[in-house]
Amino acid sequence: MKNASIIGLKEADCKNISEKLNVLLANYSVFYQNTRGSHWNIKGDQFFTLHPKFEELYNSLVLKIDEIAERILTLGATPAHNYSEYLKVATIKETKEVSDGTKSVENILSSFKVVLDLQRELLDITDAAGDEGTNSQMSDYITEQEKEVWMYNSYLGK
Repeated sequence: MKNASIIGLKEADCKNISEKLNVLLANYSVFYQNTRGSHWNIKGDQFFTLHPKFEELYNSLVLKIDEIAERILTLGATPAHNYSEYLKVATIKETKEVSDGTKSVENILSSFKVVLDLQRELLDITDAAGDEGTNSQMSDYITEQEKEVWMYNSYLGK
């Protein structure tokens, strides 16, 4: 955690935040791969609606994966980088239900719930630690994703 004192944070806080960010990174990585699977395999009358929407989502997720990993590095820790580790800690599980549009959207909404809950936990932790960098990042993600949840729920008629 050599960066801690330079960026004005306590080493113990950086370690705690990095560990939580690695859990978030694992969940984003599984979410990303599930979304790619839906993009590749979607079938039916909603193909032309959902195929590009899923691509838009997985492009957004891969950017966040990179940003989270870079934040972990900024805090002086090492981001996890393999799926065997991700699958041990991720709450989001791999899905095989990727060709049905409604089920894919339901899986996406359930994945958003997981990452939103983790990001809110990180808001509390980073606020207490004075980690404005991570706090701001999580806040921005939450704002964007709440709108995504509304749109996907609207697609389902909810």
